[in-house]
Formats: sequence, C-alpha cells, structure tokens
Amino acid sequence: MRLPPRLTTTAALGALAASLLALPLVARGLPPSLGSSSAVAAGPRATAVLAGGCFWGMEAVFEHVLGVTEVVSGYTGGSPATATYDRVGGGDTGHAEAIRITYDPAVVSYGQLLKVFFTVAHNPTELNRQGPDVGSQYRSAIFPTDPEQRRVAAATISQLNRSGAFPRPIATTVEAWHGFTPAETYHQDFVARHPADPYVVFHDQPKVARLKAQFPGLSR
Repeated sequence: MRLPPRLTTTAALGALAASLLALPLVARGLPPSLGSSSAVAAGPRATAVLAGGCFWGMEAVFEHVLGVTEVVSGYTGGSPATATYDRVGGGDTGHAEAIRITYDPAVVSYGQLLKVFFTVAHNPTELNRQGPDVGSQYRSAIFPTDPEQRRVAAATISQLNRSGAFPRPIATTVEAWHGFTPAETYHQDFVARHPADPYVVFHDQPKVARLKAQFPGLSR
C-alpha cells in the first residue's frame, strides 16, 4: 500500500494498523547448510535479481549486507515498454517490483543473499502479495541470470520446504530472465531518504533491524 503524501501521520498510522496482522513470518529451525554454496563467481562483481514485495524495503535490506556494492530498485518479468510505476501498478504487465544487487562474490555468496532474501527481506509464503501490497507485481520471485543461480535458487526452495522452516509452503517462483529496468529516481534509496514515512517505519525499518539481529556477521 502506498500512502498519499497528503495523509496526516495519524491517518496514515490508522490506515496501516490492519497490516500488523500480516507481519512477516519468522523462519524457525533453518537448515544449518542454508545459504552455503561451493560455487564462486568469476571476477570481483556478480549480479542477483530478486523480487519480494515493495522494492523500497528489499533495497534497504540488501544495502546493509556486507559485500553488496550497489542495489537498484526496478522492474523485471515483462516488456521494457511497460516498465513504469504507473503501468506496473496495474498488475497486468508481467513485471514484478524487484531489485538488482551488485555484489562481490569473494565477500558474500549468492546462496547467502538468498538466505537473507528468504528469512529477513520478505515473507516467501505469501502468494502475489506482501503485507498490505496485493497483486502479481508484488510476488516473491527469483530471476537467475545464469544456470548456476537457477540451480542454487531451486535447491534453496526445496531445502526450505523439506525443513519445515515455515508453517506454509514457499510461494517463491524461479522465473526466466527478461532483463531489468531501473525504477524512477524517486523510488531509489527511498527508505534512507524518507525514514519517517509511515510505510517505511512499519514495514521496512523492521526488516533492516532483523538483518542486523539475525546476521550480525553479514550486515553493516
């Protein structure tokens, strides 16, 4: 849910109160090997593309992960011609709000990024929604950029389902790579630039806090 700027803080908080019932699940009993991978990407830079609800919070979480050098909010899954906020918001473009992560694989692996994705950044058991945001544009999805990423993504989902770490099955899909279009400038670094925004306070800042609490050795 995106709140119009004209709403007062009191009205905005009231509008968000119901969404507290949809707080992200806390994964329990995670497999010890989750996030581990023997694969090492060649070169000092690699790219991961992930979708998990509103890109504001996803971006904020991964900007605090060690080894991540850049995070860009944007759109993927549909045609570049429809990759605008107004069009994607209609839910019929095939796009998902997503983030493109550039990272140093010598510092953080793709498997570790997925561990953060599944356990901190969003609720992977919600289908075509995240909290108050509803529609296929808010789906949980992974967009591998090479066969190895696809293998790791599929193996991670299978491992989580077998482990019973969540009370419901993982809804995350592994989808074909169609390229990535950066979102409008006003969406970039939204959480850092608008820390008092009610949506940010309720939905995004707690994710960053969970990252630091659950993965102190992986966060900054």
